Amino acid sequence: MDFELNEEQRMVIEEAKKFAEKTLAPAVEELDEKQETNLAALKQLGELGYLGMTVPEEYGGTGLGVVAYAGAMIEFSKADAGAAVGVSVQNSLVNDALVMFGTEEQKKAFLPKLATGEWLGCFSLTEAGAGSDPGSLRASAVRDGDQFVLNGTKNFTSNGSFADVLIVFFQTDKEKGAKGISAFLVRSDAPGFAVGKHENKLGIRTSSTTELIFTDCRVPASSLLGKENKGLNIALATLDGGRVGIAAQAVGIAEAALEESVKYAKQRIQFGQKLAEFQGIQFMLADMAVDVEVAKTMLYRVASMKDAGRKHTKESAMIKLFAAEMSHRVCHKALQIHGGYGYMKDYKVERLYRDQRITEIYEGTSEIQRIVIARSLLSD
Repeated sequence: MDFELNEEQRMVIEEAKKFAEKTLAPAVEELDEKQETNLAALKQLGELGYLGMTVPEEYGGTGLGVVAYAGAMIEFSKADAGAAVGVSVQNSLVNDALVMFGTEEQKKAFLPKLATGEWLGCFSLTEAGAGSDPGSLRASAVRDGDQFVLNGTKNFTSNGSFADVLIVFFQTDKEKGAKGISAFLVRSDAPGFAVGKHENKLGIRTSSTTELIFTDCRVPASSLLGKENKGLNIALATLDGGRVGIAAQAVGIAEAALEESVKYAKQRIQFGQKLAEFQGIQFMLADMAVDVEVAKTMLYRVASMKDAGRKHTKESAMIKLFAAEMSHRVCHKALQIHGGYGYMKDYKVERLYRDQRITEIYEGTSEIQRIVIARSLLSD
């Protein structure tokens, strides 16, 4: 199997790296402290085509594919994991859901503006009482003639505070539980919609995470994404791709932690010699490098499967699980190598350590990934 990037993919990823170093990295520490998203940078990324990488050219995207997208996500995440969330949500969740399940009319109306960053989007499934268990959703959508009336509160929505387009999941048949969920496309200016609480988070503080509140919010029946009561299928299919994006984020954070550790080990003097000269530190760096390389190789393999249109549910769960837990190990070692300084905000690894932790939780916890993998193995 050929894992070499083609010339176009290398160019796209190299440009992503330059943008991350020039635009994202200089602003991230201040934005992390203020808990603000680099919206100007996200808009620029839209103009450069990075918010429409998985959208076909006929709908205004670049159609560059998932391998190039995963590589770009690694570079963005190395600089600003919160901004990278915005890129991932737009590509993997919002755009992909529309490409896979939208009507031709919906695709033409939404995708060109999403792909260029004119509109930003969010994907909202979680509620206070329904995280890993979507069958417990309480937010409801009731048909009223040629409209649906939406009521309920959604939680932990990335991009929620600034999204122009919302893909939101509601119960349309409560008696059916998880099989009675439907997905809707909602504009942020819809009457009855409001942004609720802004979450105060441990990490990815440069990513917007909010409540979404719907109070007798009326939307046209044409806002239904896919078929009524088939929303769970949409969520699960979309999350397969979303896990590739978060795996790339985890790889990027880990790679940044490794680079910071190598640099620090070459500079820090203890007991009359550089840390890099201690075999114990060398072994830690070697283990970190192996972890990152294995995860990156597997990531590109799964991304290529998605590009080829092959089923990748099990593999997406595998790479999301492995990359997230790998990133945890690498960031732990990175902070340990930095010692007391690594615990201080003056050093980048402190933020990387905090940012990494969410990769084991969102887009399905590590435990949920293990369930997906085991079910796939046992059903074969």
